[in-house]
Amino acid sequence: MLLDPLALRGVTLRNRIGASPMCQYSAVEGRATDWHLVHLGGLAQGGAGLVLAEATAVEARGRISAADLGLWEDGQVEPIARVVRFVQGQGAVAGVQLAHAGRKGSVRAPWDRGGEQLPGAEGGWQPVGPSAVPFAPGHPVPSPLDEAGIAAVVAGFVGAARRALAAGFEVVEVHAAHGYLLHQFLSPLSNRRDDRWGGSFENRTRLVREVVAAVRAVWPERLPLLVRVSATDWLPGGWDPDQTVELARQLRALGVDLIDCSSGGLSAAAKVPVGPGYQVPFAERVRREAEVATAAVGMITTPEQAEGILRAGQADLVLLARELLRDPRFPLRAAAALGVDGPWPRQYLRARPS
Repeated sequence: MLLDPLALRGVTLRNRIGASPMCQYSAVEGRATDWHLVHLGGLAQGGAGLVLAEATAVEARGRISAADLGLWEDGQVEPIARVVRFVQGQGAVAGVQLAHAGRKGSVRAPWDRGGEQLPGAEGGWQPVGPSAVPFAPGHPVPSPLDEAGIAAVVAGFVGAARRALAAGFEVVEVHAAHGYLLHQFLSPLSNRRDDRWGGSFENRTRLVREVVAAVRAVWPERLPLLVRVSATDWLPGGWDPDQTVELARQLRALGVDLIDCSSGGLSAAAKVPVGPGYQVPFAERVRREAEVATAAVGMITTPEQAEGILRAGQADLVLLARELLRDPRFPLRAAAALGVDGPWPRQYLRARPS
């Protein structure tokens, strides 16, 4: 099961193990570097079926840090296209997560003074959001987006999707999770608006629906579209699994092929019960009740655990993050553990001492 192919529209993954998007904070002016080639290329060499590039900004002000990948201008296409070609040459499907950080933007890389806010004098920018509600005490108050700003966000996702296609990506994932801009609009804890973008469930989900519809309109029919959601804020009065299921139903109708079910990230005050497979029940419920394919994420660390999730019908795909950093050849190890021939690179199969 874990090593079985997975077909999504006209794309077939060689197995059901994906590399989750992981921020690397190693781009230069939004452009991929040799680090991305080695990092993402290594995950493809290790046998993953799907390799998703990190949160890639659709606007310059949509970056988390100044070292984020971007696809907001044409000059960013070829550097990442080089990476895509290598990933595909190793037999993996290359995907990219399109994102806007919103109020969580303009920070340093995590290893630079703990990822503190980046001041304007050092290249920082004014974060934006649905409402003037900061991420946490001491963080900047975001500028609420007006109608023109919201339209620019939608246009940014469309432009980035077009550039992703030009770069050769076969999968696009819209990032609506982890407390970034689209999630900020979803949650009543961060969205205090009283216009058509806030208040009711219909209004709070409007931006996600408009972004997805606009991206689907320019993303080829043969290529799959994914959406990552935080199924719960883990806070009273916040976004929750019931709303997630209903949103998933609506996204399926708009042409979304798989919901990537994560959680949290909206507030530093959330108490998250982290443990092995702690987010898998969200993927299971969305898959069952919204009748859409799902990906399970979060502390999936052994082949047997991943195989069990799929065999139990809890998800269609498992996305690994830290486990693939610890062991980029996890898929090959999983194949051996499950008695299946792994997708070893041909260079390694024929290697001889020199």
